Amino acid sequence: MSEFLMRVVSNMQDRVTGPLHLRVIFQPAMATFFAIRSGLRDAKLHRTPYFEAIVTGARSEAELIRSGWRNVGKIFILAMVLDLVFQIFAFHRIYPGGVVLVALILALVPYVIVRGLVTRIARKR
Repeated sequence: MSEFLMRVVSNMQDRVTGPLHLRVIFQPAMATFFAIRSGLRDAKLHRTPYFEAIVTGARSEAELIRSGWRNVGKIFILAMVLDLVFQIFAFHRIYPGGVVLVALILALVPYVIVRGLVTRIARKR
């Protein structure tokens, strides 16, 4: 198990400095753009912040997933494709777990965090 964790950490470091390293900046930026747009819409419609709604069940799970995926799905897919390309160039093999992990980190995590924060900030104004 420790060998696996060492490989994951090493591979993550390579993604920041290796080929296609600018995606580490642009993909979270794109996710943030869509999160801001969705968060402002949520605030305008007086909805519960996104992550809070997911955790507490304030809105329909299907509606939340559909709304989130509609906004960040393309960025998530793009993150996966670019990481596949990166792995082929850098490692000459594909680690599927790494592809999913990187897509989660670069697309979904920023989206969920920023959408909720924007909703809370906009509702206070």
